[in-house]
Amino acid sequence: MRRLAALAPLALLVGASPVATLKVDVDALRNARGVIRLCLTAVASNFPTCEDDARAVARSVPASQRSLAYDGLPPGGYAVAIIHDENGNGKLDTFAGIPREGFGFSRNPRIAFGPPRFDAARFTVQQGGEEQRIRMRYMF
Repeated sequence: MRRLAALAPLALLVGASPVATLKVDVDALRNARGVIRLCLTAVASNFPTCEDDARAVARSVPASQRSLAYDGLPPGGYAVAIIHDENGNGKLDTFAGIPREGFGFSRNPRIAFGPPRFDAARFTVQQGGEEQRIRMRYMF
């Protein structure tokens, strides 16, 4: 009987959904002022802002913190968008449509006019986890 009782917690895990961890490292940050705002989404139509996406995960961390982990993610396709909100006003400041603050995307896609498409930044999180190293870009 004791053996069966000891195995009971394992039986709960058999039916559990797999989860993974995503580690995001931020490179080439201009300075440690303000915050880094990260948006993680699996929905192409909500990239890169994560607006109207109930399942998106948005986080803000001090700019001195250069890495962050998202735990408990279901495996699947995701994209990350980052802004370096140097003045802490909650948005990416622009001048004539050109970003004045830093930005970056998962997979570090080529940037032309405007943000990349979801597919260019999309990566797959497997059950074992994933790591993304995102290089910040500054136009000014």
